[in-house]
Amino acid sequence: METDNLTYSFLRLRDKLHRSALRFLKNDEEARDALQDTFFRLWKSGPTESDAEARNKLFTVLRNICIDRLRKPQTVPLSDSDTDNMTVEPNVSEDMDRLETLLSTGLTDIQRQIYTLVVHEGMEYEDIAAALKMSTEAVRMNMSRARKKLRDNYQKLNR
Repeated sequence: METDNLTYSFLRLRDKLHRSALRFLKNDEEARDALQDTFFRLWKSGPTESDAEARNKLFTVLRNICIDRLRKPQTVPLSDSDTDNMTVEPNVSEDMDRLETLLSTGLTDIQRQIYTLVVHEGMEYEDIAAALKMSTEAVRMNMSRARKKLRDNYQKLNR
């Protein structure tokens, strides 16, 4: 049975790929998952022309998958015992609201509305565009301008 270039290269380079993933992820199980994802992603994309192409694709896709896994927020489940000892200070929430109000001074009404929908409601740009009867590009532009204004206001506060 003849193996294709991708499978042959993957089997030949598996140890090197694993070590490369371990350098990024620092966890053996995560590295093995990244290897599986790499092979599966490339296998779905179709055959490769040469061993060199397969090798380059394997290392590039593995690196990108590792970076994506590092960027993904890590979630830690809370057990019931963890929540028993938690105390919530009401002043912290009020302080954050005041800070956000202070930072958002100078935003136009539409920028404030789009910022609220993106940050607090978690809506996508396309959904906001449909709800506000705007183009997606206009929503992106207003959100970009709102972020810039917030950044500028924050820098002024820290001077």
